[in-house]
Amino acid sequence: MPLLHKLYRATKVIAHFTYASAELVITRPKTRAARAAWLGAFCARVLRSMDITYDTIGPIPTSGAVISNHLTYTDILLHSAMRPCVFVAKAELRNTPVLGWMSMMSGTVYVARGQGGSAAKAAEGMAKGFRDGLPVVFFPEGTTGVGDEPTLPFRSGLIAQTIEAAAPMRAAFIHYTLSPTDAAAGKTLRRDVHWGPESLVTHLWGFLGLHELHATVHFAADPILFSPAAVADRKIAAEEARQAVAALSTSAS
Repeated sequence: MPLLHKLYRATKVIAHFTYASAELVITRPKTRAARAAWLGAFCARVLRSMDITYDTIGPIPTSGAVISNHLTYTDILLHSAMRPCVFVAKAELRNTPVLGWMSMMSGTVYVARGQGGSAAKAAEGMAKGFRDGLPVVFFPEGTTGVGDEPTLPFRSGLIAQTIEAAAPMRAAFIHYTLSPTDAAAGKTLRRDVHWGPESLVTHLWGFLGLHELHATVHFAADPILFSPAAVADRKIAAEEARQAVAALSTSAS
């Protein structure tokens, strides 16, 4: 049964990707808001097909910047399903088959580290999201973590650009809970939900075997109030942002 369960889940997810790709080809959403709405509907369908539910604590931001901890690819589905938004992602995603094309069509802003002009292009893309009234979501850790600590160290570039744009920045924290069935079967968040050093294919295959999964997304009530020192020094700003996200973890267990 576990194998059949995984294959059934995989078939449903592939069907959703196929349908969403055809939908993009046919409708070709023109505005950033329309693209974000398409992505949100697609992500909500995938979550339902995977038996992933969620609830939220605090007001869901509908504008400005949103920074969050990053445990696995499901984080992206959650943030998008909650309300239309714009993501900032590593440029490598754009070259990923299928996902790269879909992320581009959904209005994702790409950042290429170490390449001239990348920061300016990212700032321009984020500014367009702010002007369109959409929340701009990014994960300052720059990679996924396995949850041993509330967050990994934050990268400072996008945080500094948000401060420079005078856009409000709200903190978010995601926490996952296994179903009693999965917990009794020996599943763990660290091994079966959070994405660590294993390959994406290996992790996905294990993830498909989960019975159910519930996520709680905590949002700070107010934007981060950066100190004068943080406004002047991006490294200090990154640490203050990390502390704001980590503070939400205390009510997530």
